[in-house]
Amino acid sequence: MNLRQLEAFRAVILGQTVTRAAEMLHISQPAATRLIASLEEDIGFDLFVRAKGRLQPTAEAMTLYQEVQRSLLGVERIARAAQDIRSLKRGSLHIACAPAMGLSFLPRAIAAFMAEHDQVQISLVVHSSREIVDLVVGQRCDLGIIVLPNTYPSPRAEKLLATRMLCALPANHRLQDKATIRPEDLQGEAFISYPQSIGSRQHIDSIFAAHGVERELRLETQLSLPMCMFVEQGLGIALVDAISAVEYRGNGIVFRAFEPAIEMDFNMLLPVQGPASKLQISFLEHMQHFIAREVPADYRF
Repeated sequence: MNLRQLEAFRAVILGQTVTRAAEMLHISQPAATRLIASLEEDIGFDLFVRAKGRLQPTAEAMTLYQEVQRSLLGVERIARAAQDIRSLKRGSLHIACAPAMGLSFLPRAIAAFMAEHDQVQISLVVHSSREIVDLVVGQRCDLGIIVLPNTYPSPRAEKLLATRMLCALPANHRLQDKATIRPEDLQGEAFISYPQSIGSRQHIDSIFAAHGVERELRLETQLSLPMCMFVEQGLGIALVDAISAVEYRGNGIVFRAFEPAIEMDFNMLLPVQGPASKLQISFLEHMQHFIAREVPADYRF
């Protein structure tokens, strides 16, 4: 017994003639007849009797039909699922992302992606970039987005965005009319810093030290979004990542270029083992298009 025999059997039940069954299956009438005959031979009893030019199913056939119908509906569901997977309507992605992009920008990008792939399931977790590398290496997530130089050992690591840190100034600050802020401009200013445990802090401090500039350092936080809130409250000036500047929705801050430029690269990582899925590749392409649309050109390198 095979699937094609069962399809022919159901078609004859529904169409009541072999001719109609053959049309439903897009095969010839003799081929449909052979399928029914071979099924009867395999199961050991007759399925149809001819009455007034039509095939009438036997009682045994109707009992069998109930099982065949349930089985074929299951096969059809599998076929539809396969079609959905092929067309990227169905699937799942476990994404790990650094906070700079994962708190606001990436959720907006995911919402746009899910609007086009309405049965895709997505799980988003936010970790530090170094933790994300470990997750990707251990194949505990499908995609990782980090804010570190791309030293990950995979040919499937893609740079999403090369940006520069921006100087966040309170609105109406004395420096707001300058197109580019330099270290010497911030002499004596209240400055909101990253903690010492974050690599960017050492880099920023070394730039100001090299220019002989002293700042008033009284406030620290590890994320750019709360930095922006502190700046808006007039508590100081900060250097923040470009994505946080894009996501800022208030009107109490102006963002200006800062020189010397401090580059921040956003990279997408995929597990080393096995080929990337069509869904992973589709999400990568979506992110590239979303970033191109949402991030101003003057925020990038």
